Amino acid sequence: MSKKLEKTSKFLSYVLRHKPQDIGLKLDEQGWASIDDLIDCSMKKGTILDIELIKKVVATNDNKRFALSNDNKKIRANQGHSVKIDLDLAETRPPKFLFHGTATRFMEAITEQGLKPSGRHHVHLSPEYKTALNVGKRHGIPVILKINSEEMFNNGEKFYVSENNVWMVNKVEPKYFS
Repeated sequence: MSKKLEKTSKFLSYVLRHKPQDIGLKLDEQGWASIDDLIDCSMKKGTILDIELIKKVVATNDNKRFALSNDNKKIRANQGHSVKIDLDLAETRPPKFLFHGTATRFMEAITEQGLKPSGRHHVHLSPEYKTALNVGKRHGIPVILKINSEEMFNNGEKFYVSENNVWMVNKVEPKYFS
């Protein structure tokens, strides 16, 4: 990904997941923002966007962090929000195991308290070890937790999966991971 696309992706993550108010952007209940409003609000704060750049970021983002509406008039982040929104995801039966990437420096707290959303709506899990490893590397020396998601589900925990295949749950107690 080019530097311009990477910078734009980080900007979109920031305003669509965490701080839309910093540029005066309004998200609807499901996290959608008008692309025209996004372009206008961004320009007023010194970030120049256009529809082609936005489409390119959405299409080329390795993690598929963003989605465009069917009419290409709205955009939203697929998950990872700290702002209150409802992604309108249906409860879904997870695979038998999911993975969570973290760093060694967090393991003492995780072992004691389990996995918590840490300022987001959900704990994020991956069906792929490699993806969890990449997430863990972003935070330091990686540790990958194997989550017994089937047992959690059978015990009443609710799971959701985003458009980009990130699994989400409210919490993971230590008894469910290895």
